[in-house]
Amino acid sequence: MDRKKGIFLVMTGAALWGIGGTVAKKLFDEFGMDVDWLVTTRLLIAGFLLLGLKFFGKERSQIIAVWQSRNTAIHLLIFGLLGMLAVQYTYMASIQHGNAAVATLLQYTAPAMIIVYLILRRQGEPTRRDLLTISLALAGCFFLLTNGSLSQLSVPAPAIVWGILSGVALAFYTLYAIPLLKKFDSLVIVGWAMVIGGIALSFVHPPWQMDFQALTLEGYAYLFFVIIFGTMIAFWFYIESLQSLLPKESSLLGSIEPLAAVLTTVFWLKQSFGMYQWLGTSCIILMILAVALGEKSSSSTAQISDSKKSLTM
Repeated sequence: MDRKKGIFLVMTGAALWGIGGTVAKKLFDEFGMDVDWLVTTRLLIAGFLLLGLKFFGKERSQIIAVWQSRNTAIHLLIFGLLGMLAVQYTYMASIQHGNAAVATLLQYTAPAMIIVYLILRRQGEPTRRDLLTISLALAGCFFLLTNGSLSQLSVPAPAIVWGILSGVALAFYTLYAIPLLKKFDSLVIVGWAMVIGGIALSFVHPPWQMDFQALTLEGYAYLFFVIIFGTMIAFWFYIESLQSLLPKESSLLGSIEPLAAVLTTVFWLKQSFGMYQWLGTSCIILMILAVALGEKSSSSTAQISDSKKSLTM
């Protein structure tokens, strides 16, 4: 029963992440919502809710303990700003300029970026699986962004730039989180990182500066979904799934996220996807599966899987 519960939680959480990006696109296009305001509000509310879950759970003392070491506190601040905030902002900016499907798929090229980084740092010898992962990522990006045409892009350039930056930010986020996650619970690290990122972005766009009357009941429903279901519950379910599943299994089932983003973008928002873009989507999903199924003997895939429990959209 615990295993079935874990599978349900990780699949639901991953699907909510993917759908949340598509709903955010709806807010940008139909309600003119500002990306700065949405990211600020999303991070602050979801972050405090995750810390609230930890407060009513086990080892609540970790919420304060994480700040008692100067080195850990600095590490957490950097993670919150250059990791969490960077990932969330670049991802949402890519959605605003393009769509949730492309933004999610570009972000999920992060494992290939990590493998290249570790090889360049000589922290691991490239294996056949590593080369397959990089090849699938490159092929996937090519087909996804060009739809098979060498003369023009099928996605707006700003969406591509923000999407690639989102992948870079996620690669940093993944590697930088490992030492923190070895000392403290994921809810504590992710919750505080969201709060830190939200407070920092509040200086750019305070959450109270918005024309709330201009938002319809439908708009509020979408906003509620993005913050609560697409962020807080998605993170919570994914982290809870690790109580009964291995990180490898959770990351494997988590590949539902880009698939959910693509399907909702195509069938709900009615945005066209060409044949080669579907091929590119397949390549990137296969890349995710290759990483998730990677053996522990590969140092690259091992380091990625070690921090899978912290990954977020």
